[in-house]
Amino acid sequence: MTAPNTPDTPDVPADAVPGLGRRAWRRPLAELVRERRGLAVTLAWSLAATLPALLSGQLVARSLDHGFLRDDLAAGLGWLAVLGAAMVVAAASARRVPPALGRVVEPLRDRLVRRVVTGTLRRAVGAGPGRPGMSVITRMSEHTETVRDTTAGLLLGMQQVGLTVTAAAVGLALLAPVVALLVVPPVVLTLLLLVRLLPELAARERTSLLAEERVADTVSGVVSGVRDVVACGAAAEAAGEAAGVFRAQAAAERAAARASALRTALGTAGGHLSLVMVLAAGPWLLHGGGLTTGELLGALTYVTANLQPALRAAVQTAGGAAVRLGVTLHRLESCAGPEPESRPDAAPASGTGVPDGCELRVDRLTFAYGTGAEPVLRDVTFAVPYGSHLAVVGPSGIGKSTLADLLTGVAEPARGTVSIGGLPLGAVDPGWLRRTIAIIPQEAYVFAGSLRENLAYLRPAATEAEIEDAVTALGLGPLRDRLGGAEAAIGSSSGLTPGERQMIALARVWLSPARIVLLDEATCHLDPVTEARMEEAFRARPGTLVVIAHRLSSARRADRVLVMDGERTVLGRHDELPRRSGLYADLVGAWQAGRQEDERRDGARVDQPH
Repeated sequence: MTAPNTPDTPDVPADAVPGLGRRAWRRPLAELVRERRGLAVTLAWSLAATLPALLSGQLVARSLDHGFLRDDLAAGLGWLAVLGAAMVVAAASARRVPPALGRVVEPLRDRLVRRVVTGTLRRAVGAGPGRPGMSVITRMSEHTETVRDTTAGLLLGMQQVGLTVTAAAVGLALLAPVVALLVVPPVVLTLLLLVRLLPELAARERTSLLAEERVADTVSGVVSGVRDVVACGAAAEAAGEAAGVFRAQAAAERAAARASALRTALGTAGGHLSLVMVLAAGPWLLHGGGLTTGELLGALTYVTANLQPALRAAVQTAGGAAVRLGVTLHRLESCAGPEPESRPDAAPASGTGVPDGCELRVDRLTFAYGTGAEPVLRDVTFAVPYGSHLAVVGPSGIGKSTLADLLTGVAEPARGTVSIGGLPLGAVDPGWLRRTIAIIPQEAYVFAGSLRENLAYLRPAATEAEIEDAVTALGLGPLRDRLGGAEAAIGSSSGLTPGERQMIALARVWLSPARIVLLDEATCHLDPVTEARMEEAFRARPGTLVVIAHRLSSARRADRVLVMDGERTVLGRHDELPRRSGLYADLVGAWQAGRQEDERRDGARVDQPH
C-alpha cells in the first residue's frame, strides 16, 4: 500500500500560501471582470433591494415624531405604509438578483471546468513529480462545484452586506450623526479582528481539505488491495494505517470547527456591542444629545434591523465562504498547473471560415491524453455524409466518447484531421460551429428555470408552436403535465429522474438549429421503447445523427455502424458487419440471446395461472 499524500507531497506547490494566495484569486477575478454586464445588472437589482435599509430608520422616526406621538394615527400609519411599499419593491428586486447572478457565475464555472480538466489530464499523463494524486483528480468535480456554489453565495452575500451596511450607515448618519459615531468603532473593530483571523481560518480549512483527500487515498488503497491485504494477513496493519488517517482528519475537523465558532462569536459580539453602546447612551441622547424619541428609535432600527444582521453576515461570508473559496481555488490551481505556453508556430485556436456543406470527414485521426500516453484512437478514417445516421459501438473505454469530443471540436487530435464541409474544424468560425454541431453527453444538465426556458435554451426565439412540436415529437407531454406546464419551475424539488433529465436535454437539442447531433450515450437512462422514440425523432429531423450506442438496437436503426475494437475500426451496415467483425458478431449474438431470454420469461409469466 502506498502512503497517503501529505501536505508536503508534490501535488501541493512549494509556494503554496495557506489557502488565500494572490495567485489563487487572480484568475477568478479576471474572469469576473469579463462578465461586467452581468455584474452591472446584478448590482442594479441589488441597489433596489436595499431601499428598506436606507429608509427604515428615517420612516420609523417620522411615523413617531410626526404621527403617533402627536396622536395623528393616519400620519403614523402613512409613514409605515411608505416603508411597507419600499419593502415590496425590495422583495421584487431581490427575486431578480439570483437569476442575474447565475448568468455571471455559470460562464465562470464552465471556463474553470475546461481549464481544470485540461490541466489535470495534461499533468496526470505527464512524467515527473508534479502529477496530482488520484484523490485530487477524483474530487475535481466536487471542488469545481464548490467554487461555483461558493462564488455565487459570496457574490450574493458581499453585495447584500456591502450595500446594506452602506445604506444603513448613510441613513443613520443623516438621521442621527452622534449615534453613527457610537456605532462605527465597534463595527470597524470587528472587521479588523476578522481580517486578523482570516489566515488562521484559511490554514484550518486547508488542513481539513487535505485530510479529507488523505482519507480518500487511504480508503481507495485499502479497498483496491483488499485481497492482497487478506492474503498477506496484513489486516491489522491496514486498519492501523486507516485509523491514523481518520484520527488526523477528525483532529483537523475539530480545529476548523473551533475556528468557525470563534468567527461566529466575533460577529455576534460585534453586533451586540454596537447595540449596547446605543442603549447605554440612550438617556443622554434624549436629554443632552438633541435626539427625539422617534430619532432614537429610528437609529435603533438601523442598528438592529440592518447593521447587526449585516455585520454577522459579513463575518460569516468573509470568514466562511471566502476562506472556503480561496482554499478550493488554491487546490484547483495546484491541480491544474500553469497554462501551457503558446508556441509561435502553433496554428490559431479558431478560424473564420464557413463550410459549404455539413459532411463530416475523419482522416487518419490519432489522439492520446498526453505525449507519453498510449493513443486512444489511432489512424481512424471515415466519412459521415450530411443527413445520414451513424451508430458507433465498441467496448467500454475503447474511445467512443473521445471520438465524439473530437468530432465536435471539444478535443483536438494529435495527428490527422476532422473536417466539416471540407474545412478542418480549427479553421471554422467558432460561432457557426457551435450553432451547427450539438453533443448530448450521458449526464444531462438541466438549468434552473422553467421547463420552457430549458427547452428553448439553444433557440431563445422559438415559438410556442415550435416548442409544442418538440414536446410532441419526443413524448414530453406526460412529464410537462406532471411538472405543472411549460412555465413550471424546475429545481431540486421537481424530483426529476435521470431519464427525465435526458429527455429534457434531448428535446432542447431537437429544438435547436444544430444540423449535426451527437448522442453520447444520451439515452442510457431510458427504457428501450423510449430510446427508440427519441432516436426516430432525430432521424425524422433534418440533419446528421451520430449515436454512441450502449444498446445494439440503436445500431440496428442506423444507416451505417462504426465498430471500434481497439485494433481497428470497421464501417458498414448492420446486416453485413457480423461477417466482417468478430466483435460485432459477438455483440449481435449476445443481444439475440438476451432477447430470447426476455421472450422466454415473458411467455412464462403469461402462462402462469392468475
